[in-house]
Amino acid sequence: MNIRDHIKDLEAKNQLIKIKKQVSTDYEMANILSALDTRPVIFENIKGQNTKVIGNLYSSRDLVARALNTKKEDLIHTLSKAINNLKTPKLIEHAPCQEIIEKEVNLKKLPIMKYLKKDGGPYIPSAIAVIKDPKLGRNVCFHRLMLKDKNKLTARLVENRGTYNALKKSKEDLEIAICIGNSAAVLLAAATSLKPDQDEFSLANALEKTDLVKCKTVNLEVPAESEIILEGKITKKTSKEGPFLDLTETYDHAREQPLIEINCITRRKDAIYQTLLPGLTEHKILMGMPKEPTIYNEVKKVCNCKNVLLTPGGIAWLHAVIQIKKERYDDANQAISAVFRGHNSLKHCIIVDDDIDINNPNSVEWAIATRFQADRDAKIMPEQPGSSLDPSADHKKGQKTKTCKVGIDATIPFEKNRESFKKIPYPKVDLKEYLD
Repeated sequence: MNIRDHIKDLEAKNQLIKIKKQVSTDYEMANILSALDTRPVIFENIKGQNTKVIGNLYSSRDLVARALNTKKEDLIHTLSKAINNLKTPKLIEHAPCQEIIEKEVNLKKLPIMKYLKKDGGPYIPSAIAVIKDPKLGRNVCFHRLMLKDKNKLTARLVENRGTYNALKKSKEDLEIAICIGNSAAVLLAAATSLKPDQDEFSLANALEKTDLVKCKTVNLEVPAESEIILEGKITKKTSKEGPFLDLTETYDHAREQPLIEINCITRRKDAIYQTLLPGLTEHKILMGMPKEPTIYNEVKKVCNCKNVLLTPGGIAWLHAVIQIKKERYDDANQAISAVFRGHNSLKHCIIVDDDIDINNPNSVEWAIATRFQADRDAKIMPEQPGSSLDPSADHKKGQKTKTCKVGIDATIPFEKNRESFKKIPYPKVDLKEYLD
C-alpha cells in the first residue's frame, strides 16, 4: 500500500501515535522518535512549519509486511520473487506529487531536522535519489543530504557506487530528483542492489503498483504518489558534508562532497514529510532487509537455502545467519562463498541447519556451541573488500576498505549421526491436571 494508505491503516488500528504538542526540528523530534523507536509517530504541530512529519513508519518487519500486503515470514520470498520478476512501471501524465509546483525554492520551509548535537547541519536521511547514468540509464538509491542553503544540499556519495560513477562519467552537472515520503516498496527497491542496467522502480512496481510521472524541470521520472519532490542538479562543486550518525550508531566523519542545487519543488497540497532516525531500527530494516533476498538468491544456486537474516546486533549489515537444509557434504562451505557474493559488505556469516531458529539469537548461539569447531569449520578470509561503515576495518584514503571476513559452519557434520546433535525435548503435560 502507498504511504497514505499505510498511515490510514495504522490510524484505523490505533497504532499511530499523534504528537499534538508543539515541537522543534532541532533535536527534540529526534529525541521523541528515539524514545518511541519502533512505534510510528506523526508530529502535527512543528515550530515554524506548516507540514506534518511522519517517523518510524516502517520500523519493524511486521509493519513492512503489512505495507506490502504479505506476512513477516514471507518477506524474503516476496522480495526474492520481485527481484527475479521486474515489472516496468507505467508513466502517467498527472500525479499527486505535482499538485503544487514551486519555482521559488526555499528548502528551509521544509521541516528538515537536526538529529544530534555533533551533526554537521540539518539533514534529510529519508529521501531516495533518482539520476540517469549516461550509459546505464536510471538509478535509484539512498543518499543522506545535508542542508546548506535555501536551495542547496550536500550529498554523501559513496565512492565507486551508482551516483558517484554517473557523476564522474558526466561531462556536465548531473540531473537529480529527490523524493521524500515514499511507500515501503519504493524505499526497499531503492535500497536493493540490482545489476547496474536494471531499474529499481521496476522492482518497486513488481512489489506493488508504482506509477511514475515525468519531472517538471529535469529529464527524470519519479513515483507519482511521493509526497515531495526536489528537482535539481548535482554540480561539480563540492562542500563539506558531515559529521553524521551512521548505521553503526557511530559518527561518520566530515568530508568534501558534491553540492546539489535545487531549482524546483513539487508536492502534494497537504504533503507529509517523512523522516528517518539514523542508526536506529527503521534505518537498519530499510537498509539491511533488501540484502537478505540477494543473499538468499545466491545461496539458493548452490544448496537448499531456507531463510536469511541480517542480524540486529550486526547492525543489519555486517552479520548474517543463513538457514539451509544440508543435503551434501560441502553445502555449508559452498553457502559461505555464496553469501559473500550476495552481499559484498558482509563481514561475518553463520550457516545453520533448518532446525535452528535464525530469529532467536540463543538458538543460533546453541548451534555454534554444539556443532562448530573453529579449526575445522571456520573459513577465514583476510584482506577482503569490506564495508566503509565498519570502524574496525582498514580505511586508507583513495583505496577500497579492507577487512577480514569469517564464515562459520554451525551445521551438523555430514558424516555424523544427526540425531545425536538434536535437542531432546521434555514431553508436554497438561498442567490443569496438577495445578489448582
